[in-house]
Amino acid sequence: MQNLNLAYIQADLRWEDKRANLAHFEELLAQVQPETDLILLPETFTTAFPVDPKRFAEPLDGPTMQWLHNQANAKNAVIATTFPIEKDGHYYNSLVWMRPDGSYELYFKRHTFTMGGEDKLVERGEKQLIVELNGWKIKPMVCYDIRFPVWARNRYKNGKYEYDLAFYLANFPDSRMIVWNTLLVARAIENQAYWIGVNRVGEDAHGLHYSGESQVINARGEIISKAEPYHEAVLHSTLDYAALQRFRTKFPLGPDWDGFEINT
Repeated sequence: MQNLNLAYIQADLRWEDKRANLAHFEELLAQVQPETDLILLPETFTTAFPVDPKRFAEPLDGPTMQWLHNQANAKNAVIATTFPIEKDGHYYNSLVWMRPDGSYELYFKRHTFTMGGEDKLVERGEKQLIVELNGWKIKPMVCYDIRFPVWARNRYKNGKYEYDLAFYLANFPDSRMIVWNTLLVARAIENQAYWIGVNRVGEDAHGLHYSGESQVINARGEIISKAEPYHEAVLHSTLDYAALQRFRTKFPLGPDWDGFEINT
């Protein structure tokens, strides 16, 4: 299995300004190195969080989906991010997994942030998502999902792990960074997988500040790449599949995991 070349972008988001955000991300994406396989952007990258979906949600054939396709095609890489989508009369904080050929997968954020009123604006998703890229099995999630370990739990069946890499795309304020930093490491350790958290920087219209602290963690719980707090950054990291498999073989937690079911 080949290694996975990752780029992740820690950016300041312009409040409710799609045009400015798209233009800014085009500048940041220009810094992504060739031969990158996967590019991760923060949650609600066109507007910041939260916003009224009646004003900002787009259909699946809308301009932001076309923009993502154009960028993924130009970079010959998958791009993952979230923005408000309207589907069949329902609004979701939607994670889009956009491939270079224009095909895509969707994950609707399961845990809407009730303390911030997100649950009053968008509906909760009901389904998990596992995608494949270059043989890697990858699980995407969004921000507040980080506080719910059962939703993130890896599974082991017939000698195989359900996923090799998982990530959260977030707008996670600096006042809660102890949660962010602690749980990202915990998720990597308990699930024996690479784990990535991609967060924004800057200040939003509610006066919340964001330090970013986007990072990549291996299955041992070691931080192998991390953005400087409070600064925009385009970072690259190569994930070593053979190293992951060696660790799983040396310290095989999977066969001892408990089976479980999730009722949504």
